[in-house]
Amino acid sequence: MTKLPCCIALACALVLSGCATTTPGGVPIDTRYDSANQDSRVLFLVIHYSVADLPLSIKVLTERPHEVSAHYLVSDDERPVIYRLVPEERRAWHSGASHWRGHSMLNAGSIGIEIVHPGFRLRPDGTREYLPYPPAQIEAVVALVKDIVRRHAIRPERIVGHSDVLPQHKEDPGPMFPWKRLADEGLIAWPDAQRVAAQRAIYEQQLPGPPWFQDMLGKHGFAVPRHGTLDEETRRVISAFQMRFRPANFDGMPDAETAAILHVLVTPP
Repeated sequence: MTKLPCCIALACALVLSGCATTTPGGVPIDTRYDSANQDSRVLFLVIHYSVADLPLSIKVLTERPHEVSAHYLVSDDERPVIYRLVPEERRAWHSGASHWRGHSMLNAGSIGIEIVHPGFRLRPDGTREYLPYPPAQIEAVVALVKDIVRRHAIRPERIVGHSDVLPQHKEDPGPMFPWKRLADEGLIAWPDAQRVAAQRAIYEQQLPGPPWFQDMLGKHGFAVPRHGTLDEETRRVISAFQMRFRPANFDGMPDAETAAILHVLVTPP
């Protein structure tokens, strides 16, 4: 009688057990046991804009010399197309030397969404005019975010913008991105307006100093200096926070409204 090779014999045994499958490389494995001690490798969702049109965005995100990529790219067509550029189980290169809530280099544990969007245009006086997102494009982004969050059970505080995780160098998805829409969909937290108004009245009487802002911004999730001085790095972090929660004014200067929003988000009711 001819003796079967051990790998074939194992495969036959698995077939008989009803649990037969293989690794992607073809090694027979038994899947009858499934541990309860697991979750998704995807912890974060990071949203970007491309600052380029669709052809250039695709070129930059797919060709090797650029050394940058994202899992998804949402076009700005009248009927937006969602392009998958990197499978979710693989790492895309979209966040660089990022940091959020004690985690760093988020590429390994995140999904990146790029949105085809110019970001801003320069006015004749050299100031920036930030441009709105097309409603149809936002609908596509929201649908994609909801799907990713549901499948990976991503926590609300881990749905972030590029400007949140790299505030010293990035400002996308910018002040025109409708974070409030994600809050209305139940995807992220949003500060309660009544609590903000009450705290604002307090902080208008006495505004906390730079050490308080640095401490609270750090608790919120940012990598922020802790030297107690309102330097340019701290102002960039404040601006990133304002851009998301108070986009009408994101000059990076501490004020009572910013302090109130930060207090409400960091301090439980």
